Amino acid sequence: MSTIINPTMDTRMAEIAEKVHNGQRLSLEDGVYLYQSDDILTIGQLANEVNLRKNGKKVYFIENMSLYFTNVCEAHCAFCNFRKDQGEEGSYTLSGEEMVRYVEQNITPGVREFHIVGGHNNHVPFQYYVDSLIALNKHFPDITIKAYTAAEIDFFTRISGLSIEEVLKTLQEAGLKSLTGGGAEILSDEYRKKMRVDKANVDRYLEVHRTAHKLGMRTHTTMLYGSIESHEDRVNHMIQIRELQDETNGFMVFIPLSMQPKSRNASIMRRNSAFEDLKTIAISRLMLDNIDHIKAYFINIGTQLTQMALTFGASDAHGTIVKERISHAAGAVTPEGLTRKELIWLIKGAGRIPVERDTFYNEIEVYE
Repeated sequence: MSTIINPTMDTRMAEIAEKVHNGQRLSLEDGVYLYQSDDILTIGQLANEVNLRKNGKKVYFIENMSLYFTNVCEAHCAFCNFRKDQGEEGSYTLSGEEMVRYVEQNITPGVREFHIVGGHNNHVPFQYYVDSLIALNKHFPDITIKAYTAAEIDFFTRISGLSIEEVLKTLQEAGLKSLTGGGAEILSDEYRKKMRVDKANVDRYLEVHRTAHKLGMRTHTTMLYGSIESHEDRVNHMIQIRELQDETNGFMVFIPLSMQPKSRNASIMRRNSAFEDLKTIAISRLMLDNIDHIKAYFINIGTQLTQMALTFGASDAHGTIVKERISHAAGAVTPEGLTRKELIWLIKGAGRIPVERDTFYNEIEVYE
């Protein structure tokens, strides 16, 4: 597929377009140039070309449910409004049985995945996190458990004294099937220091996923953008993920997460622009040539921009979620969840084919 998108495009953009048409890998300099360009239509159409080459017109979604066992956290990341200190008003730590009751009261028909993340609560032992999965797996054996970020896995090694591999194997025995993508933020130790990301550093984040992939797990990965990082930081982040994917081929999807302000009433100037969100999704698709899917996360960018993103390189519209808490604690003004019908409508409205999937992108039903 080769399309002349903009006959007046500059020489550098034309060179990048030629690379894309020929399936050549983009460089750090290419990615930074794309961020600096205001030719968003060319960038979007190039990303659309790559996505159509990989996925055709199919856009994937899943019936899932987000669960949060605890919001108590030892870390004090500058961007987080979800965390609480032990004993602080609003703090909680649910037992496995308490979470089972919550699920029974709130689950919707068709849910096939639990998406589990939470705080780094050092007031409970590692066994607490193991038992949490055991309880869910016992009561809901047919629902896939996708749980914990790489940063949480690193935290578990510290409170247990176990290695990354030992922690992962223990959790696998408890029912863990895949890791969530969170905790990546921006893969720059300088950024992590400035933003007080006092959890897994860059090497540990990547090592957790590397180890999970070696154990046969396929995982997700993210990038939280829109604070102090530079365009070069973002592209470097993508390249580090791309290099690990070259090594392991274990990532299923890359999820750009648009930074949310700490107040729902924050002005428009405190939020990423729609222009920046669409450009980041498109550049992610162009840079990450070895990852099948880029996710448009409606929780952070809204449903209508998610719909637009499906022609800017995104091939995943996430899932039903039921009730999201982390981004909404940080000021998101989007829906806390969507129904299957709404997701199908959203995808069809972009002229795409909705495909209900499982955690591993196996197709459950295609809605032609």
